[in-house]
Amino acid sequence: MLTCNHPVPPDRYNERVEDHLRITGFYHVSQIGIVQCQKALVNALIERWHPDTHTFHLPIGECAVTLEDVALILGLPIDGLPVTGMTMSSFEAMEAECLLQFGVAPRKEDYRSSCIKLTWLRNLKQNLELTDEINIQRYVRCHIILLIRTILFGDKSGAGVHWKFLPLLRDFVNIGQYSWGSACLAHLYRTLCRASRYNCKEIDGPLTLLLGWLGSDCHIYRRFLENSTVFH
Repeated sequence: MLTCNHPVPPDRYNERVEDHLRITGFYHVSQIGIVQCQKALVNALIERWHPDTHTFHLPIGECAVTLEDVALILGLPIDGLPVTGMTMSSFEAMEAECLLQFGVAPRKEDYRSSCIKLTWLRNLKQNLELTDEINIQRYVRCHIILLIRTILFGDKSGAGVHWKFLPLLRDFVNIGQYSWGSACLAHLYRTLCRASRYNCKEIDGPLTLLLGWLGSDCHIYRRFLENSTVFH
């Protein structure tokens, strides 16, 4: 049975930045609370995943998580610019990007394997005073990058987030122009394909989306439980 690495609950935010979160397209996903990871349920789904079609083969037929589901569950943009860019490992480049966007940069002990530690980001976010537009935008960027790590593009590293996403947050008013929902769905498909391999021992990725999709369709959920031997 796969180990289910479900991310921690999403970080809370100050109500004063609500309008800014709406501008970026990350307001709805910020409302998600704790989603309990049901290991047996996730494993049963993985057994029915077909990588060639990116669908679940269930007793009621083929089912799949779609872009419409992403928009309804996470509220993320599903149209717009692709979420893409260069992946660099240079500490100096990361330092310059953080100075540009946050006014401060992590120390080398807060940076590992191209990832910024979540503790550094949370401390920065907590200590920002929302007294002007610059600090409000810095706060929202911190919040979004934490959501990217815990909800959208979670991985097995656990303690950090890759700084490759930061350049996409540089132009604040255009953050919502990216198709974050499409990228999240692609990451889910990739996660499911990896987890379906015989030698895979654990699953990570956007499990909030997967469990939210299953729970949002009561018909699929009920029929799936009735026909799954995992729960007998």
